[in-house]
Amino acid sequence: MIPKVFKEVIDLGDGREISIETGKLAKQAHGSVVVQMGKAMLLCTVVSNYKASDVNFLPLTVDYREKFAAAGRYPGGFFKREARPSDGEVLTMRLVDRVLRPLFPKDYHAETQVMIQLMSHDEDVMPDALAGLAASAAIQLSDFPFECPISEVRVARVNGEFVINPSRAQLADSDLEMMIGASADSVMMVEGEMDEVSEEEMADAIKFAHEAIKIQVDAQIRLAEAFGKKAVREYETAEVNEELEKRIHDMAYDKCYAIAKKGTSKAERGAAFAEVKEEVIASFTEEENEEFGHLVSGYYSKAEKEAVRELTLSEGVRLDGRQTDEIRPIWCEVDYLPSTHGSSIFSRGETQALATVTLGTSRDSNKIDMPSYEGEENFYLHYNFPPFCTGEARPLRGTSRREVGHGNLAQRGLKGMIPADCPYTVRVVSEVLESNGSSSMATVCAGTMALMDAGVKIERPVSGIAMGLISDGDRYAVLSDILGDEDHLGDMDFKVTGTSKGITACQMDIKIKGLSYEILVNALKQARAGRLHILDKLTETIAAPAAEVKSHAPKMVTRVIPNEFIGALIGPGGKVIQELQKATGTTIVINEDPVTEEGIVEILGTDQDGIDAVIAKIDSIMFKPSLGNTYQVKVIKMLDFGAVVEYMDAPGNEVLLHVSELAWERTENVSDVVNMGDVFDVKYFGQDPRTRKEKVSRKALLEKPEGYVARPPRDDKRSGGRDNRKRDNRR
Repeated sequence: MIPKVFKEVIDLGDGREISIETGKLAKQAHGSVVVQMGKAMLLCTVVSNYKASDVNFLPLTVDYREKFAAAGRYPGGFFKREARPSDGEVLTMRLVDRVLRPLFPKDYHAETQVMIQLMSHDEDVMPDALAGLAASAAIQLSDFPFECPISEVRVARVNGEFVINPSRAQLADSDLEMMIGASADSVMMVEGEMDEVSEEEMADAIKFAHEAIKIQVDAQIRLAEAFGKKAVREYETAEVNEELEKRIHDMAYDKCYAIAKKGTSKAERGAAFAEVKEEVIASFTEEENEEFGHLVSGYYSKAEKEAVRELTLSEGVRLDGRQTDEIRPIWCEVDYLPSTHGSSIFSRGETQALATVTLGTSRDSNKIDMPSYEGEENFYLHYNFPPFCTGEARPLRGTSRREVGHGNLAQRGLKGMIPADCPYTVRVVSEVLESNGSSSMATVCAGTMALMDAGVKIERPVSGIAMGLISDGDRYAVLSDILGDEDHLGDMDFKVTGTSKGITACQMDIKIKGLSYEILVNALKQARAGRLHILDKLTETIAAPAAEVKSHAPKMVTRVIPNEFIGALIGPGGKVIQELQKATGTTIVINEDPVTEEGIVEILGTDQDGIDAVIAKIDSIMFKPSLGNTYQVKVIKMLDFGAVVEYMDAPGNEVLLHVSELAWERTENVSDVVNMGDVFDVKYFGQDPRTRKEKVSRKALLEKPEGYVARPPRDDKRSGGRDNRKRDNRR
């Protein structure tokens, strides 16, 4: 049976199109679409169980995978099969998940899977920009309870013009790049990096992207209508007891308000709230607890949240006693760890990050091997969030998606300040030691100081701040440097990094509909004031990058050599370079410039003498004497027919000084004129046409003895010469 295919086309306005198609593939899924742009094709399927899981949250899994066959490639490694997701795939999963999750009902607890696969790749299309569109379109074809269609686009500014879903080549020339997730009427997610742009420029980019998203949302609605919009499934909704809710609210609200107003620490505040909750639970009889005890915890949490929000909106006071624009106390320290190449501690309130920097060669770069992109990162940041940082004990299950996402945000915030001519591969690792709000921004601050402590010549220091928003109709409060609790109870969580000149990266999750751009810009401006305050604290601790790397840190020297000398430096089977590394205690990496084909030699070592020895060897290999010039040489070997001499300017470069070129007088024994270790000058005559070997002369620099008569040149054409020694001439 030939399937009936439904298709909608989105015109991007510059000759490019995106198509959404359904009806051909994966028809047993509850919703499936193929999204195509150019030759790039994504298959997205969505499935949700009809039976609710025994949990009190939405068990949603968003999975994004890129198939190597899509790019006509084999997976790397021994096992030729796609394995665990790469960091790039995880970041795409997070981008989609953050927009989808809030649009499901809070009481919908069925196991739900959104699976997105790159089936065909196009070099001019970045597929992650299509993943959000594919996920939403597939959900629109299902019967899931889902609030409204959304989409995601990448926006970049290239040569002063905004571009939707740019190619990777265009992205390289851009000064602003963001992923925007939104519905037709509300922006919900923003994440990106910039070259120190203003708050207004960032808002303009968001507006531009939102207009493009509106078109994509309309296309999804048309596709769903043409396919046949399914009725929303029935599911077991959350039990509602208004009388109980009011009773708990009356018991808990005032007490929670009073606790919140005291301005206590996280632990003290948590214990006080827990005590109120226990009092509420204890006020019910055993029969009441049996009947509706399962509702008490949720209603109490709601009352506590309302109390804290009202305190901030009405009095401008926060949980820890701060004003809305006040930053927690900060202390910093650099050079804390004696053996690292660079280190720092950044503490802000109850959040603390310890950052380390390691310097290496291009061999230590982070290799990215994805079907959609192959490359290297010479600057990368890893973020670790151990359970003890929140006072918890839980199993360690490897690197979480959250750790990948937070590390990526901090990396994007800092990488623009790493100079293009930095010779090192730089790895920053952030260990979060305490956490109560925005450990990712603490990572940015600690990372900045650690880089400067390591002697990396960053262009300008970067600071980061996490902001929050609480709104209630006409009232709103923008919160600077939010706590963990304020992150959960607020309407917007956004993190901004930047220098004194502008924003370098951002991440926003907006939880309310119809957030005005005026509020957004005001929030960003308040964030700027906070960023600059924190930046002052950083520069008080370390004002500028260290003049030199630490004594125990490796020094990096880069030399460019002509292509023809690369083989000589490596030697047969790598013998020369291996022996040189062993003798000098250095690491030598040779790369070939893809344009000029010159050799780029990286020399890494802690001992300057070892580095100098490598440079001397390179100079020696590249040494070419010039015709007619005079050079100082040293005798290193005595032969019957001359002396082997070494150029003093290029140790290792040897040449034969023939016995006839030692002196004007006839020389019977070489030792009559020179001895081992003698140093003297010779003149270079280039290649001898007769012997095809390089010729140098000592006597050419000496005065001719009085009465000297040169020997007549030998006539090699005389009868009986060497050239006539043939069998036919024998008698």
